[in-house]
Formats: sequence, C-alpha cells, structure tokens
Amino acid sequence: MRRGDAETRRRGVAALLWLATVPCALAHDVISTKLTWSQEISRIVYRHCASCHREGGGSFALMTYDDARPWAKAIRDEVVSRRMPPWGPVKGVGEFRDDPSLSQIEIDMIVNWVEGGAPKGDDIYLPASPHFGAEAKVAAAREVKLTSSTPIVLDDGVIAAGISPRSIGTGASLEVTAYRPDGAVEHLIWIRQWRVEDERTYYFRNSIRLPKGTRVAVYSSEPAEASLVLSATHVRGR
Repeated sequence: MRRGDAETRRRGVAALLWLATVPCALAHDVISTKLTWSQEISRIVYRHCASCHREGGGSFALMTYDDARPWAKAIRDEVVSRRMPPWGPVKGVGEFRDDPSLSQIEIDMIVNWVEGGAPKGDDIYLPASPHFGAEAKVAAAREVKLTSSTPIVLDDGVIAAGISPRSIGTGASLEVTAYRPDGAVEHLIWIRQWRVEDERTYYFRNSIRLPKGTRVAVYSSEPAEASLVLSATHVRGR
C-alpha cells in the first residue's frame, strides 16, 4: 500500500470515529437550570397530569423521566398555552373541585426546566407515585334545567352543588349567572371556548346557597343548555 493511500485511510477512519461521537454529543442539551425532574417537575406532573397521563389513564404516560423527556418541549408549549391540563372554566369565575390547572409559578418552573436542558436529577428525591381511587361522588337531589333562551326564577331556596353545561357548539362561549333577590350577583361558570371534553359536571368547591326568587340565566354565543345540580340538602322557602 502506498503511503498516500495509508494516510487517506487513516484520516477516513478518524473521521468516522469523530462522526460516531456526534449523535451522542447532540443528544444532550446544555444544562443551565437547577430545576430537575426528580425534585420539582415530577411533583407538578403527579399533581396535575398523572390522573390522565398514566398506564390505564386517558392518554400516554408521563409518570417517569424516560416517559416525559421526549415530550419536554411539547409539554412546555401545551402548559404555556393552557391547553393542558384541559380545563374548561375560566379561572376566577367560580371555584371548582378537582381543578387540575397549573399556577403561573408552576408553568414558569416547567418552562425554565425545559429551556434549561430538562435535567433528570437524582432518583433519591423522587416522590412516591400517586394512587388513584374511585372518584368521589357528590350527593345530589335533583337538577334544574337551564337554557340560553329563557332565564328561570327559583320558586324555592336551594343549595347548588355544581353545574353541568350541555348541548353547546364547539368553540362557543357559555356563562351562567345567578341574580339574588337582594341584588347580589353570583357568576357560577364561564367557558370561553367550548370543547367536547368540557362536557362534565363541575362541582363547586363550596356549595352555593341560592334563595327563593334567585334568577339564573345562561348566556351563550349559540343556543345552549346546562343543569344546575342541587345538593341533597334543601333550603325550602328561603
């Protein structure tokens, strides 16, 4: 073999060896954050996302770092836009049980974690995996049907446990408001852009007492229906 051929072959082998290391180097983002999956991010995911994003849940699993890491940038984009976790009611209008929405601080933590390289951290700091039992049911006596065409006036005092929006077009808005006889106004729920997955019963964090004579109105950009879910505890004549 001539000297020139040997040198060319040597350089070719060296180049191949260098290229073999490139994917490994590119596969790891530069770490520029102290936030880690094991200490902060897993706790946010377990608290707000794991009810759906787990084995046997309604969507793909995000229970481990290996599950979540490939989706890191998508997770960031979804939580910043507040598309995830999915929750129909606008924040600040009504307070509901089982609201999975993230706080702004939690959103900022996820963004900083992703943009800082999404480090794993030490497994010793991982919290225990959440357990999911049967959903607690609220005892309800009956429902009062509401429509966007005509407000109703309560002929008896009631305790409202929740509200169930129904029959709404995708993308439409919905508001339900109670006007008490003394002039007080209670905004029960507001859904800005309706999605099919928003059809459920939203139970109030604290039951709402509505006296006799309260007018309940539904406002929507399209014809819509909802039901006021009443507590088994009845407030007759008040």
